[in-house]
Amino acid sequence: MDSVVGKTRFIQEMDLPKLPYLQAVVKEGLRLHPPGPLLIRKFQERCEIKGFYIPEKTTLIINAYVVMRDPDCWEDPDEFKPERFLSCSRSGQEDEKEQALKNLPFGGGRRGCPGVNLAYIFVGTAIGVMVQCFDWKINGDKVNMEETYGGLSLTMVHPLKCIPVPRTQIPSS
Repeated sequence: MDSVVGKTRFIQEMDLPKLPYLQAVVKEGLRLHPPGPLLIRKFQERCEIKGFYIPEKTTLIINAYVVMRDPDCWEDPDEFKPERFLSCSRSGQEDEKEQALKNLPFGGGRRGCPGVNLAYIFVGTAIGVMVQCFDWKINGDKVNMEETYGGLSLTMVHPLKCIPVPRTQIPSS
């Protein structure tokens, strides 16, 4: 981060393309903990998909949480591995379009969230500033990432408690 942004200013939107690992961390975090784990679609007309007849006006609920942790699509699906989103570490011929079919934190296709690009900018910049300005301490040696369902969203069984420790040099503006 310091080599790209420097120590005299905060990270900005223009810095994000030069920070591929930060972008990979954001994508991996959203893959494991999607903001909306259920995607809802309604068929406007009847159709057949892989031998299944789907009547008109059928509501389809996609469990994005399960799709993004499918062991047939992801190696070590429950592990936090941002490297899987770095282009140099992708296995075989998998490209961004193929990966987009498996990574659905904001939905996908024509019905995907129109604010997805803005969300990645905001989240990437916010996490970047937190990493740039603070070292983070936790109680114990590991964070318990166990989740539970709280309505339509997931919550941590044991809330995360971190102590921000200011870095020696924080940008002035």
